[in-house]
Formats: sequence, C-alpha cells, structure tokens
Amino acid sequence: MTTHVGHEAGASIPISLVIPVRDEETSIGALLATIDAQTAQPDEVVFVDGGSSDRTVEILRAHAERDPRCTVVEAEGGATPGRGRNLGVAAARNDWVAMTDAGIRLEPTWLERLWAAHLADAAAEVVYGNYEFDLRSFFEECAAVAYGPPKWETPAGRSRGPTVVSCLVHRRAYEAVGGFVDLRAGEDEMFLTALDGAGTRSAWAPGATVWWRLRPDVRSNFERFRSYSYSYAMAGRQAHWQHRMARGYVPVAVGLVLAGVHSRRWLLLPAATVGSRVGRRVASHRPDMDELRKPTPARLALIAALLLGNDVAAALGWWQATAAKRAAARV
Repeated sequence: MTTHVGHEAGASIPISLVIPVRDEETSIGALLATIDAQTAQPDEVVFVDGGSSDRTVEILRAHAERDPRCTVVEAEGGATPGRGRNLGVAAARNDWVAMTDAGIRLEPTWLERLWAAHLADAAAEVVYGNYEFDLRSFFEECAAVAYGPPKWETPAGRSRGPTVVSCLVHRRAYEAVGGFVDLRAGEDEMFLTALDGAGTRSAWAPGATVWWRLRPDVRSNFERFRSYSYSYAMAGRQAHWQHRMARGYVPVAVGLVLAGVHSRRWLLLPAATVGSRVGRRVASHRPDMDELRKPTPARLALIAALLLGNDVAAALGWWQATAAKRAAARV
C-alpha cells in the first residue's frame, strides 16, 4: 500500500530520497528532523517499511499528513533492506535517487553537497558522501576501531566509503546493475561492487556527511555479524569475507598446535598475530580519531576481544548458512 499525502511544498531539488525502515519507532523522529533541516530539500522522500511491528508506520503516516513530499510504501509480506530499496526506487518519480538508512542522522548540508558534486561532474552517475561514527560510549569507540572502515584519500579529500547510507545514484546506473540483491545484510556492498564492475563514473563529496550509530553492546554486535555472515554465505560470497578470515587464522592454529606438541613458546605466534591485527586497526584510524592518540591497555584489549568475537559470530553465521543450504539440497 502506498500513501501520498500533502500540501504545497517549498523549493526543492529534483532528488528522491529513498529510505528502507523496519521497527524504527525510537529513532525515526531524529531522522525526520534531520531531513527537515536540510539546506537543500529533496523533491520527495520515499520510506519503505519492511514489516514493522512497532509504531514506525504510524509515525511516518502522521508525518506524511504534514509533508507533501513524504511517501510511505508498505511492502506486502515484509521486505529485506535490499528489496525495500528496490521498491523505493520503483516508487520514486525522479531519476536522481539519494539513499540513506534508518538510524542515521544527516548533516544539514548533506543533500546540498551531494547535489553540488553532481553539478561539478555531470558525467558522474553516482556520488559518494561520507559517514562518521556517532560514538556515545567506550564500547562504541572500540567497536569503531575493530570493524569500522577507516577514512582514505579520495580525489576530493579524506572520506569514509563508498557507502549506500550516503550516496546519490542516477536511475541509469541503478538499472544497469539490476538494483539490489534481496538480502537482509550485504546487499549494499554487492550493489557498490556491481557499480564499480560496470565501470560507473563516480564523484566524491567528503563534506556530505551522515552520522551512523554502532551497535551499543556485545549481544547486538554479535548478532549483527552472525546475520551479516549468514547472508553473505547464502549469497555464495564466502570468498569475499569468510575464506579470507579463515586464512588469517592459519598462524594461530599452527602456533596452538606447536605449543601443544613442542613448546609453549609457540603461543607467541597467535599472540603476535592478534596483536599485529589490533595494531593495524589502530594505525588505520589514528589520523581521524582523537581517542587513539594514546591508546590504553583497556582499549587495546577490548578491540582485540571485539575482533575475535566478531570472527566467532561470522563463523557461526557461515556454518548456519552451510547447514541451511545442505538441508535445502536434501529436500
């Protein structure tokens, strides 16, 4: 079901903002406020609800009654983020589509800077913005280092990405790669990989920033990686993540075996492997995170624990996907 409600809107740019949502009752208000605060307003905003069981749709409908740009699409039977984005693009009336996620806060100039980058390079069919970590605890600071991508030098300056949560895509590029895969996790990376493989011309807008909140505790963090790994393995993309992860543990396994049959000194090999990994993560984030200027033992220990815990979660998701595929093959 699609709801179009509204009254006369103010000046806007020809962009449709597409956002998949599900059970975002506690965070959707903050996102709506940052959309309303944009210095350049989108021509329309398309929310696609993937099957919320809370008040998300109710809140969005109430907002749509006050805002003529707002469209609420309720996916029949629910929807993954991948299918939700596809439904949103299909419902959008503009060729240029901006994308972000629920649980995100947009800087006021986010859309204006994405559009400015497009105007500066009209041949580009995708513009990538930047995202920053919305860190609210010591745990989240360590999580950002453990698995958050660091910034790197783009042609327009240092930025974190590319990412679907901060981008502007032309419909031609979207259709050329067939849109998003119908998955709950990993669909964004697959879409970006497809764009790159198709030779899509891209531009960068490092100042077009959104703020992303990481998982705030061990349990939700573990579940995120298990689910993400499960989706990756179900899509047959183990070589892009799980296989590389497994190869990284070869020195650890060798050290443990040799420690058991030869000398405990071989335990230095797995310790050095983990320590080197932590060191690389810290070094990659140090230029952009003040918290890492003097890393403490507690911080380094938690980063190491998160790295190992995330790998355990990924291994579990991989095993569950393998078991699911085998069960399906027997039917």
